[in-house]
Order: sequence, then structure tokens, then C-alpha cells
Amino acid sequence: MESLFHDSRNNAMTFQSHIRVRNLNVHYGREHALKNISLDIPDKKITAIIGPSGCGKTTLLKSFNRLIEPVDGISISGSVCVDGQNIYESGVDVTRIRKKMGLLSQKPYPLPMSIFDNVAYGPRIHGVRSKKALKEIVERNLRMSSLWEEVKDRLNTPASALSIGQQQRLCLARGLAVEPEIILGDEPTSALDPRSSQRIEQRFLELKKNYTIIIVTHILRQARRLADYVVFLYMGKLIEHGPAGEVFENPRQEMTREYIYGVIS
Repeated sequence: MESLFHDSRNNAMTFQSHIRVRNLNVHYGREHALKNISLDIPDKKITAIIGPSGCGKTTLLKSFNRLIEPVDGISISGSVCVDGQNIYESGVDVTRIRKKMGLLSQKPYPLPMSIFDNVAYGPRIHGVRSKKALKEIVERNLRMSSLWEEVKDRLNTPASALSIGQQQRLCLARGLAVEPEIILGDEPTSALDPRSSQRIEQRFLELKKNYTIIIVTHILRQARRLADYVVFLYMGKLIEHGPAGEVFENPRQEMTREYIYGVIS
């Protein structure tokens, strides 16, 4: 569904909604982590979820691919629709939902196997057996992650031998290899050095041509550099969301302004 948002720089911003959240509430026991969240995530844009620690950013991100499940005292109400389907409906194929999404965590977690096998792991699970096809998949996704030239001569060496920045790009390649629609990043550069962070950011800017990208970040400078759309949470509540230029340059809510200028943290 197409949505129209006012943008102080461009007068209007029209986008296709990829994820639609309505009246989402998440409780961890007695803790009300997300409080009646409703918003749309634009297709093939970079959305940054910002806010202080403990405000619900990661919980919201993980709700998009059902890493938040109603078990062990966790309760969920409301809907999260991906491509028009509520992923929290009974009978939903969770594996298929998660295949649509690549996930980058704060710290990279390469699998305990070779560089090649890390990238080939997902396609093999989904039935790719041809050695030629797997080689093409591995090379294509390592190139997309800006890692191919650094590892092409040592694909059979352990992934654990890579630097942490290379490991994060390898995890990006592994996620892309299953052909997702959406890339989720939970503070994806927080453990990286500035050069490695810059490489990941550059990948995101290039990948948004073909993917919806959603990142959680506590670095406002990063959100300014990358985001087309911004979601600001505070104590589990959605305070403001909209085009990045509008939120950063002309926020509607005083609390947003105070957060951006460091009055609250």
C-alpha cells in the first residue's frame, strides 16, 4: 500500500509500505516493553530506529521476523504484517517469514566452518546442491558485501580467522545468500572500528536499491548519514516517526527534539 508523508525538504515523500505494524504490544512478564506501536516501514529505504537504551528498539526489530515469540512469560498482541500477511497469525510458516529477512547482530557470529561454507549454508538448507550454483552464490554475495577481493584466495579457511569487520561483512553475505527482501541490523556497527563501520554503511546505501533495510542505532550521526526514515522510541512508546529530514530538522514532538539535542538520554 502506498503512503504519502510530508517532508520539509522535498514537500512530499511517497513510498510503498513493506511492513505494517498496528497496535503492537509486547510484555515480558510484568514489563510492558512495547506500548501500542503503530507504524509503516517503507519498502527499499533505510529506516533507523533510535532512542535511549532500554526503550524497546531491539524488541521492535525482532518482532519483524518473529524472534519475539509468545512463550516463557512473553505476551504479544496487535499485528505485524509483512507483504500484507500478519506474521503472528496462527499457522504462519515462520521459516518462510525468516527467510525473507537477513539479520546482523551487534557482534558478528560466523558459523564454525569455512568462509565458503558460511555463505553456502543457507542455500544448502533450502535445497541448492549444485557445486557450480553454490560457487556462483558465494562469489556474488561476497562481492555484494565488499569482501570478495579480500578472501577469494582463502575461501576454504576458517571464518573465525577473519577480522571482526570482515566477519560482519561475511555475516551480511550469509544473510544475503538466502535472497531475503529485508535486512535487519541490531547495532550492526557497534563492535567495529571506524573503517569497518564505514564499509558496512556503504554496503547499506548500495543495497537499499533492492532491499528494505531497518537498523537499530544509538549513534545519531549514523542515523543522519543513512536513514531515509526514522522511528523514535522512548520507554516503549512510539514518540515520532517520519522522513529523516523532517524528524531531524523539524521534529513535531518536543521529546524528539530533546533527544536529538542531548537534553534527554
